[in-house]
Amino acid sequence: MSLIVQKFGGTSVGSVERIQNVARRVVATREAGHQVAVIVSAMSGETNKLVALADAIGGESPSEREYDVLVSTGEQVTIALLSMAIHALGHGAVSFTGSQMGLRTDSAHSRARIEHIDADRIRKVLESGAVAVIAGFQGTDEQGNITTLGRGGSDTSAVAVACALAADACEIYTDVDGVYTTDPNMVSAARKLDRISYDEMLELASLGSKVLQIRSVKFAMQYDMPIHVRSSFHDGEGTWVVPEGDVMEQLVVSGVTYNRNEAKVRVADVKDTPGMASKIFGPLAEAGIVVDMIVQNVSNDGSTDMTFTVPKADHERALEIASGLSASLGDLRVEGDPEVAKVSIVGLGMKDHAGVAAKMFEVLATEGINIQMITTSEIKVSVVIDEKYTELAVRALHQAFVEDGAEEPREDS
Repeated sequence: MSLIVQKFGGTSVGSVERIQNVARRVVATREAGHQVAVIVSAMSGETNKLVALADAIGGESPSEREYDVLVSTGEQVTIALLSMAIHALGHGAVSFTGSQMGLRTDSAHSRARIEHIDADRIRKVLESGAVAVIAGFQGTDEQGNITTLGRGGSDTSAVAVACALAADACEIYTDVDGVYTTDPNMVSAARKLDRISYDEMLELASLGSKVLQIRSVKFAMQYDMPIHVRSSFHDGEGTWVVPEGDVMEQLVVSGVTYNRNEAKVRVADVKDTPGMASKIFGPLAEAGIVVDMIVQNVSNDGSTDMTFTVPKADHERALEIASGLSASLGDLRVEGDPEVAKVSIVGLGMKDHAGVAAKMFEVLATEGINIQMITTSEIKVSVVIDEKYTELAVRALHQAFVEDGAEEPREDS
């Protein structure tokens, strides 16, 4: 008997009718002869309501411990309702909060990391023939305090539980029916991929794709857990996220993605001496600002420029911190631009083909789109451009690399 872990997001359980639909799908899987553990999110909109209550009571800095106690209650409602719905269909189900099912985390409230899962209670329920219904997004630390894993944490919970149970697969049900070559809301010609590698999915997730949470893909990759991204609203096959060796069709470019949540900071007239980068980026790190792309220009007359990107919400704070360094680092010129976006192409096939980056730059040049920054890895190329050209860039790159596909860059010999 195979063991399947299924995860349903907030949209999938957003109403009583949708919870009943999930129950029918779970029961169908059980009646097909599988053991089933289900991880669920809070009903869509519920976590936002709870956060609003916390903001109204606690202002800008509510107690982190109590904040986690509050926001974790959304999943508790869902697990109870889904268990009731499964009972109503004549099958056994037992609900578990994060603490009840033995999910242990560190003590970093609102961004906790999973340290261990004691899956014995879940295994006993599964062996009895019942369905285990588990609250995603939450656990407890060593002191028994409730912790939460941050936004998207239910995906991480699901894959971690699947790994702890040595499940045959982890099915992630969502409001899309798989992983597409780009955003289908932006490009009608986007096509669903049958399979994609962990590495490609990690790149896409980190570059703006919202289908899967990054930590969930890392867990799956570490433990070789196949993920099946599927639609909650129909039974069609979705996209399998699997090891590279299991991807039969290695496209040169598997996906074109974008991220509008970017802002650019330029620090000019930096002395070109050892340690200056540390003195600039150290204070940003201490302030909790995540720096993404970094470009340093060639030294000119003993000085250089450093340009980097940060999340748009941190742009003003990053400018303030960088400007405040002038007193200790010399007369720096600090400029910012919040109207930028990052556009990327990702694909395993890029390992074996030369000229992919050159073709990308040519496509953007043909559309009159100026490239401000570039970063690459073995399977991706990312550029920063004016935000107003995001859709044009995505459409043009998708057409060139995915739709046309005839003029592929030459293969390395």
